[in-house]
Amino acid sequence: MSPESPPTSIPSASLPSRVREFVDSQVIPLEDALDADNGAAWATLRAQAIDAGLWALPLPREHGGGGVPLTDYLALAELEGRSDHGPEALGSSALLTVRMLGAHAHPELRASLLPELVTGTAKAAYAMTEPGVAGSDPSGLRTTAVRDGSGGWIVTGRKWFITAAARAEWVLVVARTGMDLPTRQAFSILAVPTTTAGFRVIRVVDVLGAGGQHEIEFDRVRVPGTHLLGSVGAGMALAAERLALGRTLRALRWIGQAQRTVEQLARRASERRLGDGVLADRQLIQQLVFESELQLRSARLLAAQAARAVAADAPAQIEVGLAKTAAARALGTAVDATVQVYGAEGLTAATGLPRLLRTARAARILDGPDEFHITATGRRLLRDYSGQGRPPTN
Repeated sequence: MSPESPPTSIPSASLPSRVREFVDSQVIPLEDALDADNGAAWATLRAQAIDAGLWALPLPREHGGGGVPLTDYLALAELEGRSDHGPEALGSSALLTVRMLGAHAHPELRASLLPELVTGTAKAAYAMTEPGVAGSDPSGLRTTAVRDGSGGWIVTGRKWFITAAARAEWVLVVARTGMDLPTRQAFSILAVPTTTAGFRVIRVVDVLGAGGQHEIEFDRVRVPGTHLLGSVGAGMALAAERLALGRTLRALRWIGQAQRTVEQLARRASERRLGDGVLADRQLIQQLVFESELQLRSARLLAAQAARAVAADAPAQIEVGLAKTAAARALGTAVDATVQVYGAEGLTAATGLPRLLRTARAARILDGPDEFHITATGRRLLRDYSGQGRPPTN
């Protein structure tokens, strides 16, 4: 059965409302515990998602996923993303890795690892970024993988800002395998078990005071040749495949959090008494909600366009660059406005707004800083409008 076949046990018409209800009622109330990486909280949510028929919706059904086609899942990603923890709580955070392994892993590795990743009994982290190296310039990556003489590899180096590395059984590491080759041919990706000698988690890397990211080390870690993904030197091509979908998913999830935040703003403005009325009666508050909604809807349209292109395997650099930047801005605008409407209370953790504010600020850097997307997309637009590339889409 194809992993893209529609599921028979999950009524598609009810999926959006069920996903939103699960995230709002089950995930968001546990966000503090999930921020603290509480294993019991994660286990509880996994069990609840399985019972609700919502576990791993876009992952292959033959391994325990929902089998929802990518095009249909992208329409649900915004709803899962109403919480930063929604995708992992619902088992879909493994989508990028499962797709990469399904397309490029050795049959032995694929057979042993995919079922565990889909069912959530194992987790895999993705390690590309390194200390002291600009994340938007992969040519500077220094982690290496060299042949060990018996068909395997020896991996040496450090990576950081690796999500959930402390809970991962596997790490997919981007390593230099060609010392004197151009960047596009110099890197490969290997799957490294975290129980292998020489692998260790060095420390938690905080993001604006919150944990969840890690710095890790590979000290002459040996892995068999069957753990190479794709061919030697194909690492940058595989990373690019992953990035297009990954950035689109990020944009959709940030839009989900922006929508959640605008709803919170409206509730606060409608309930907060001020004199003989409520905050919602004031024109300045009306302007705040208008500007937030304007950016939110604009970003949603751009993200939908990017999602269609990515799902169709069409060229999507412009669409993804626009969507990622617009979604980050929309989230920042919505959260900032909502904090302002709450006043001093908006600065407290009880409102959930500091968490959303961290996400919004980090969004302008994650998956490539806004400046990178602006300049790269601007160059492509100038080339296309001048007749040197594909016509811009509308």
